[in-house]
Amino acid sequence: MSDQSSIRSESFASLLQSHVAVVVAHPDDEILGLGGCLAQLPAPIIIHLTDGVPRELPDALRARFGTCEEYARARRRELERALAAAAVTHERRLALCAVAEESVLHLAELTRELTPVLASVTWVITHPYEGGHPDHDAAAFIVQAACMRLACAIGRAPERLEFASYHARDGAVVRGEFWPDPACPESPLTLTAAQRARKRAALSKFITQRSLISPFPTDVERLRPAPWYDFSAPPPPGVALYDRHGGLMDSERWRCEAVRALAALELTGQEPEARFAILRHASHQAT
Repeated sequence: MSDQSSIRSESFASLLQSHVAVVVAHPDDEILGLGGCLAQLPAPIIIHLTDGVPRELPDALRARFGTCEEYARARRRELERALAAAAVTHERRLALCAVAEESVLHLAELTRELTPVLASVTWVITHPYEGGHPDHDAAAFIVQAACMRLACAIGRAPERLEFASYHARDGAVVRGEFWPDPACPESPLTLTAAQRARKRAALSKFITQRSLISPFPTDVERLRPAPWYDFSAPPPPGVALYDRHGGLMDSERWRCEAVRALAALELTGQEPEARFAILRHASHQAT
């Protein structure tokens, strides 16, 4: 849990023997974040918030694919090939069907849809709230909110973990690392030669994303317990990368949507109760 000082070795061993959900924004994020280790998870549930296709295609993609539907089919094919290359078998997949870059407009709806799925798992792994991409931040929100709903309703929730994505730091884009949080130290997972080869082979299948993927490291993956985020505040780096792009969503609007969703879910001010319920359940499990 996020109240742990780190992911202990016995906890990681438990992760590899447990029911695990991996909640990602786009088809490729699971490989970027966990592609070397994903094959070790027994029958994970891989949940995509979006199909990675924005409502309006950039000119270069429109010239190549013509329609959003054709681009979506291409991305699905790439994911199938990537999961096979990563030796991920027996996975179950669930698509929540939000439009890429617009998931924040449907936070409450997506949280309600995810909540019963997470009731059946022991661990859930997702993106950190770091302002890298509005859909990454939406994934962090939806997972935390779903766990809060479960904790308040049934007194337990899966333990939340995060994989490293990307964020702004000192004017640059940092990929494959976390914005540091002393309360939630990371656990670097150095990949074996076989794992590195699988990950690189899997990433090579995402031909449409090649220019975005190529700068990411492939020798180490990072996990950490997820912090409890205040989504009404700016992300921990203090700035959001997507504010630079002038797209549909900026971070100020994102936070307004998050506050609205918390109210719609009746979770405003519920964090202490949810955290207490989760800690109480964990202490009972340990005794």
